[in-house]
Amino acid sequence: MWWGLSMDRASNEQGGLFGWWKSGSREAHLALIAGGMGWALDAFDVMLLALTLPAIMSDLHLTKAQGGALGSITLLGAAAGGLIFGYVADRFGRTRALMASVLLYSIFTAACGFSQSLTQFAILRALLGLGMGGEWASGAALVSETWPAKARGRALAFMQGSWAIGFAAAAVAVGIVLPRFGWRAVFFVGVLPAFLTLWVRRNVREPAIWLERQNAKASGNASPQSNTINASLSTTNFSSIFKGKLLPLTVAITLMNACVLFGWWGLNGWMPSYLSLPVAQGGVGLTASIMSWFVVFMQLGMWLGYISFGYVSDAMGRKRTYIMYLVVASVLLPLYGWMKNPTGLFLLGPLVAFFGTGCFSGFGALTAEIFPTPIRAWGQGFSYNTGRIASASAPFTVGTLAASSGFFVAFLIAGAAYLVGACMWTFIPETQGRELV
Repeated sequence: MWWGLSMDRASNEQGGLFGWWKSGSREAHLALIAGGMGWALDAFDVMLLALTLPAIMSDLHLTKAQGGALGSITLLGAAAGGLIFGYVADRFGRTRALMASVLLYSIFTAACGFSQSLTQFAILRALLGLGMGGEWASGAALVSETWPAKARGRALAFMQGSWAIGFAAAAVAVGIVLPRFGWRAVFFVGVLPAFLTLWVRRNVREPAIWLERQNAKASGNASPQSNTINASLSTTNFSSIFKGKLLPLTVAITLMNACVLFGWWGLNGWMPSYLSLPVAQGGVGLTASIMSWFVVFMQLGMWLGYISFGYVSDAMGRKRTYIMYLVVASVLLPLYGWMKNPTGLFLLGPLVAFFGTGCFSGFGALTAEIFPTPIRAWGQGFSYNTGRIASASAPFTVGTLAASSGFFVAFLIAGAAYLVGACMWTFIPETQGRELV
């Protein structure tokens, strides 16, 4: 009851479910479109591997462990990309970093179609990962800094929700292209997101708060506004996220994100293979086309999870909403690995995706409200992508466990990671309603 009342109150304050959109300026709208499109196309390119992995493993004669290693290598590249582009976005601008990252993942996704060996594939996936990690760091900072505090959670939820759209589009593309032209042609389609950079260059401006900081820095008056966390931060000292009151927050947020990413990639890196591998190999035995539609339907729940998290966290607070989603996800993931009935999996899939993915909508708002403008993209990029480094073992670990103990045990471990992530909120404060500084 109290949840519903708080949701209604937040909705009325914003003028209805979509009234929050009116609180943003034209620049904010364009920033959200750019960040959302970049993230959707990122998902489209990155998830092509998971969707085509059984065909790749068969063609290149890879084991499950080697197939999982390709996913882990992608995440390591993404971690490096997030760290690099977090710095680039703070130093040279959010939109420039966004365009560069989109170009990277588009070009190297297409190049994956030419791979002839595990080594070649691994190198190209690592380079693709650089762009993947860079897009989130730059896009989250861009959207965070252009939307007011009262609508920031919802704006970032819609940006994050675009991942589900890109994932679904990838599943449709695989369902159409893979049976007719093979897995290599699927990756060639991945070059299309490069055209987004042309639109971003023409239409999207740097956030006013970032421009003001740059102008202040150029004039020698760059000290940030005072508050309890960042009163002594320098505009150029990127080690500040490891100092004072920011240090324990940086550690806790990074560890929490590592656990959640481990669980997500542990499931989603192998979920298409789980559905399509033969029953004799521990899978469900669906055809590639049917598996693709299972994934598409699952993305409906994922999108609703992303969007709902923004509304719920703006009403209930970041902390309680995060914990609720993570705990439920920790129960649903092993249930998904235990179930073998296709109808049951089809119906359960959206629910798993709703709770197992929706929480990522809150990460951009949480970190934007903790890290100040001079180091915001760096702080967001570090905490998100260092978490990726720690979670990079997930595809390999789950693949190895699936081969030795079955998918139930593999997804049970992934679910346990969500529960550990929920426990990390013991050390993370509520940040709802903070103005950016």
